[in-house]
Amino acid sequence: MQRFLDAAQAIMSEKGTTDFTVQEVVDRSRQSLRSFYQHFDGKHELLLALFEDALRRSANQIRAAAAGHSDPLDRLKVAVQLLFELSRPDPAAQRPLFTDFAPQLLISHPTEVKVAHAPLLGLFTELMTEAKAVDRIRTDLKPHRAAALTMQTVMFIAQSATGESDEAGHPITADEVWDFCATGFAKL
Repeated sequence: MQRFLDAAQAIMSEKGTTDFTVQEVVDRSRQSLRSFYQHFDGKHELLLALFEDALRRSANQIRAAAAGHSDPLDRLKVAVQLLFELSRPDPAAQRPLFTDFAPQLLISHPTEVKVAHAPLLGLFTELMTEAKAVDRIRTDLKPHRAAALTMQTVMFIAQSATGESDEAGHPITADEVWDFCATGFAKL
């Protein structure tokens, strides 16, 4: 299965789009078409597997970065800021899974999107729970719900940022996103 995922990822990197055929993936992987269909029902399922893998890797990257801090609120700050940076559109970075596939998936298969985001939501829930345990966030907040609200806010703001400046000539920064989110859950 990994050979199909690697082949599809290589093709997307070269083309800069998710516009490829199953046959191209099969040829690149040097596997059989029959073998492909033993692992995936079709291209959509392959793209979904790639999307889930990318989100899982992002969660691991954020977890590793946050682990370098002892204060739970500092870990949350690192997580929010890194999620913001990872979620921003970057024309130089060829990420067609996020620019082409994810928006379509959100509309057509919201349940699959929820499943794909589970590793990130789990991480943010852990971080919120740790912060609550040491009285660093509001006691009335439920960590899972606060995590979902924070994550969705950060990702939406990041994905909506086109790199254009606001009326004062300054694009939204990761620090601004953190400050905005923190005032909703942090005990300041």
